[in-house]
Amino acid sequence: MRKRDHNVLTNAASLLICGLLAGVVVAAAAFPAVAMSGLAAKAGAETFGALPKELTVARAPQISYLLAADGKTPLATMYDENRRDVKLSDVSPIMQKAIIAAEDHDFYKHNGVDLNGVARAFVNNSSGTADRQGASTLTMQYVRLAIAYSATHPADVVAATEDTSARKMREMRYAIQIDKELSKDEILERYLNIAAFGNGAYGIYAASQVYFNKHPKNLKIEEAAMLAGLVKAPSSFDPTTKSGYPLAVARRDYVINNMVEIGAISKEEGEAAKAVKLEVKGKRAPNGCVSTNEKGWGFFCDYFYRWWMQQPEFGSTSYDRERRLKSGGYTIVTTLDPQAQRGADKAVRKAKKETAKEAAMVAVVEPGTGRVRALAVNRNFKLDDPNKPTNKPHSDPKQRKKGKLGNYPNTVNPLLTGGDGITGYQAGSTFKIFTIVAALEKGIPLSYTINAPQTFKSEYIINSRSPAACPGTHFYCPTNSGKKAGGVQNMWSAFSASINTYFVPLQQQVGAENVVDAAKRLGIQFRQSEDAKLGSTKEAAHQWGAFTLGVSQTTPLELANAYATLAADGKYCEPIPVQEIKDPEGKKLDIANPRCEKRISTEVARAAVDAARCPVGDNSSTSKCGGSRTARTVKGIVDAPVAGKSGTTDSEKTASLVAMTKQYAVAGIMADPDWPQTNVKMKHNQTDGINPPVYETLKAAMKGKPRINFEPPGKKISEGDQRSIPDVKCLALDRAKSRIEGAGFDAIVSDVRVTSNCPPGTAAGTSPSGRTIKGGVVTIQVSSGGGSTPGSDTTPGGPGGAPTNPGRPPGRPNG
Repeated sequence: MRKRDHNVLTNAASLLICGLLAGVVVAAAAFPAVAMSGLAAKAGAETFGALPKELTVARAPQISYLLAADGKTPLATMYDENRRDVKLSDVSPIMQKAIIAAEDHDFYKHNGVDLNGVARAFVNNSSGTADRQGASTLTMQYVRLAIAYSATHPADVVAATEDTSARKMREMRYAIQIDKELSKDEILERYLNIAAFGNGAYGIYAASQVYFNKHPKNLKIEEAAMLAGLVKAPSSFDPTTKSGYPLAVARRDYVINNMVEIGAISKEEGEAAKAVKLEVKGKRAPNGCVSTNEKGWGFFCDYFYRWWMQQPEFGSTSYDRERRLKSGGYTIVTTLDPQAQRGADKAVRKAKKETAKEAAMVAVVEPGTGRVRALAVNRNFKLDDPNKPTNKPHSDPKQRKKGKLGNYPNTVNPLLTGGDGITGYQAGSTFKIFTIVAALEKGIPLSYTINAPQTFKSEYIINSRSPAACPGTHFYCPTNSGKKAGGVQNMWSAFSASINTYFVPLQQQVGAENVVDAAKRLGIQFRQSEDAKLGSTKEAAHQWGAFTLGVSQTTPLELANAYATLAADGKYCEPIPVQEIKDPEGKKLDIANPRCEKRISTEVARAAVDAARCPVGDNSSTSKCGGSRTARTVKGIVDAPVAGKSGTTDSEKTASLVAMTKQYAVAGIMADPDWPQTNVKMKHNQTDGINPPVYETLKAAMKGKPRINFEPPGKKISEGDQRSIPDVKCLALDRAKSRIEGAGFDAIVSDVRVTSNCPPGTAAGTSPSGRTIKGGVVTIQVSSGGGSTPGSDTTPGGPGGAPTNPGRPPGRPNG
């Protein structure tokens, strides 16, 4: 800080005189009869000399700005006080002159305390007039505000503003000290940034925005005069109220006259400025997530707020963290992608109206960084007004009978991200990807075949009264959609057609505990109590037979991030809503950096993605998807290499879809958050189903982005240990079966006979023929005679023996 030279009078004499007069001036205001008794002067001088010389000034609260990922688009503002410090060079010179004309004509002449002003106040206040005068300079006013903002206890704030001689003495002492340490321009800058201007505006930057919607460097004479006039009594001179408007105009004109008097402007400029009609064009700054820049962005803003409140770097308590956010003056560039967010908002509201019981929820995550690019749901982020409620009746009949309203169309519940009682939703067959990951990690390749029956009797023990139990037993017996047999399937075709009776035995083979572990590593959190219990230990998870079918609860954000981890070659990144945080000095905080670690091997991740290309209409690198795809339209609509999976729960109480490219993973879930046991069937491919919001969001996000293909997996993890299949043509069936099993394969005999030149009832050949994976399923074809011998694989569907119609109609999700 620059120290300026002071003469003997302004240094020594001022200290003495101020000490004498401080008590007298205040005493004269309150007790004029005793003001000249000498007691006040004596006490003032003694107390003044005992005051500390140093003033510790804390930074006044600053508004924090949230921006979209482009660093330009406003998202929200958060503040305790709407204030943003600016340099004096960014404040119009006319504004600087206006505040001096309004508050302290001799600001550039005195040394922090105006002795003439103190004397005038003393004479006036001891004369018995009703009009009381103060003697505060602009510097003393700054001291008063600085002490209040630096206070750590409410009593200190009161002491900083109470009308006592002690307060006056303290202000004078510190004003003289500050005047020695700071230049006049530095003091003026600090004052303009700390002063209150009413209507929630603190500091000149906020005041210029709130009243005139402009930067303070662009203020005109009449505007600067009005703002300068507010600091004396912001509530009384409030130009936005009917009673305050004429007072604000009169005060403005008074300041303009003062500006003419001190030579800041000419008389002609003053008259012209007073002739301008006062018009307030600005408005109070929006505050918090209920006042985001665009409709529908509140849920992302709330996710950011919850994330901030969980970071210990911002304070040891929730109070400290919130104060730092709302007072720290941060510029926060969030991860919100306006293009993706607008696409998601439009898509969910197109599928379901805001007043629908069903919540259409979509989350978008960037693979490789964990940056959350969009969060959208067909709800309004706001509290329903208890005095004038607009929410609809509760969808749960029991709650509705009690007169309770539902959380639609208005809610602040974290529907997409979980927390505050939101534990998630069942995501159905999207969870089969975790079984694929666990199987691949155990060395089971994508080409592994299983003959998937109509009903599979598992070794998992459940309640014998459960409808999922095999009749008369306590064993879990899953079936396929439509209760049809799946036939011989590999991972590509079984995932594409969502064959339950392929994935339950596959999970049983690799261990349900390993499938649950894969889900955990990919970010599934198990918030619901029963899920948490089953997922807590290997022993508990071992009997979780239905896990692969998606009976555990999850959120759209978790699900999107799990698939994003696979798209990023197994690099898990913690979901994060920020990509840059700067403090008021422009220093970046490291906390915004992605938090990533390798959780799945590259080969396993690529192989899992290869299988996931099948359900959404893309082709795996080997084109072994089979003929049935649960969400085949995604590829054509997004027009990019895609992967993903659809899912449905029992009775279609939820519907879900994941679709991703290398740049974005989009997960959507449709459910009733108020009543999970809804009687409404959630849909997929219809216009009001969950599929359109997902693929339309992905299409919007991918607009203008390069089309990047997924890396194919290695041959070993996709094809596995391939072995030659013995030639069994024309052998008796039991002999053919024995030979195939002896070669290390699982042999089954087909129920369908084929024409061949082998004797009827003997083996006509195998499907597949030639080579297949060790331990894989080999179907023995039975000859009906009367024809030529099949030359090769005669099972429709191509490589791997995957039939074209593996047990259910195309497009219908399974379990």
